[in-house]
Amino acid sequence: MANYLKRPQGTEDVTPERIHKWHTVEKVTREIAESFGFSEIRIPTFEVTELFHRSVGETTDVVQKEMYSVIARETQFTLRPEGTAGTIRAMLQNGLLAEALPQKVFYQLSCFRHERPQAGRLREFHQFGVEMAGAASPYADAEVILLAKTVLDRLGIRDIVLNLNSIGCPTCRANYQKALREFFTPHREQLCETCQERLVRNPMRLLDCKSPEDQAIAKDAPVILDYLCDECKEHFEAVKSALTDMGVDYVINPKIVRGLDYYTKTVFEFITTSIGAQGTVCAGGRYDGLIEQLGGQSVPALGFGMGLERLILTMEQQGCDFLPKKSCDLYIAPMDAAAKPAAMRYANAVREMGLRAEFDLADRSFKAQMKYANKLGARYLVVLGSNELEQGSGQVKNMETGEQKPVRLDSAASFSEDFMQISVTDEFDLKL
Repeated sequence: MANYLKRPQGTEDVTPERIHKWHTVEKVTREIAESFGFSEIRIPTFEVTELFHRSVGETTDVVQKEMYSVIARETQFTLRPEGTAGTIRAMLQNGLLAEALPQKVFYQLSCFRHERPQAGRLREFHQFGVEMAGAASPYADAEVILLAKTVLDRLGIRDIVLNLNSIGCPTCRANYQKALREFFTPHREQLCETCQERLVRNPMRLLDCKSPEDQAIAKDAPVILDYLCDECKEHFEAVKSALTDMGVDYVINPKIVRGLDYYTKTVFEFITTSIGAQGTVCAGGRYDGLIEQLGGQSVPALGFGMGLERLILTMEQQGCDFLPKKSCDLYIAPMDAAAKPAAMRYANAVREMGLRAEFDLADRSFKAQMKYANKLGARYLVVLGSNELEQGSGQVKNMETGEQKPVRLDSAASFSEDFMQISVTDEFDLKL
């Protein structure tokens, strides 16, 4: 039995065999965010715990049950469970909100929650997220939703439904929560233990309980849209109108309430059936009170997060295209120790031209080197022996077609020049 240490439960290793899938998602999300005018921000992996108490909310499941925290020198720190709070803290601390508004940032980062691991849900997971601060317009809501849809479309993900709702302002929500308590209290004993606690702490969370029994009770619950004030109704209608103008389809889902306390007005989720119960691949909304809550001025803001693991899982299940795996462009096979210095020089010259080159570092036999080159997926092979080096010329073999072409070996510069020409010519012929 192997006695090496294993990775912690709820975490994943991304091996070289799979990294091209991550590169696909990271590349697409970055390019699209930048095309919408968002700039990258990077924040610490951990923050003082109080940040999440004040933003995510004392009564949320995240704060109550799911955070990884540690006390160091009388200060409590927490591994970030989500990206918004730390990003807003960074914007405040670094004076970004004193500059021209709106400020638009995106991030690709890891988050940590102590949850029960399952498909698409891990204890360490990765998020792509965007945050826009300083835009109260309903067109900002539509713009952020359109950005998310553009990412999903570019990745080729199908069967995605945009679920849209408004949870109003604090005044709307207070009236709605009162109505929910009045509705659910007579059913208290039929609710699951968690929802009995939610009824006291945050009754809106009863609406997204996964218990079939609780869902049956909740289907007749009051609807938040009936409790919106005139301003919130007008904002929501404008968001819907902007989405319609852009050809973005959506369904109104009053059960979308989001699990974090900072949300206001527009909330949304992009949901797919491809990954079962955990079908939400993107979620977000507006959080107009969060910046003031964290010590700043009253600045409207909004954003969303996408789980990279869930995106990749959905793409795999739907057979979406990923970037090709990066393979070796050239493998140089030195026939003896005397050829190793030349092999290293030639490999490095090819690398300096932007290609991937390797040579034997394990003193393999020629047969073993051929097997290794095939395993690498090398596109080309050149054999370096005494004869080739003495003559100052050799042959580059196309590993796919078997065709061989001459190449100069009198210097690393001439070798790399010839090889680049061969590579470019073959690529051009392939496209024809």
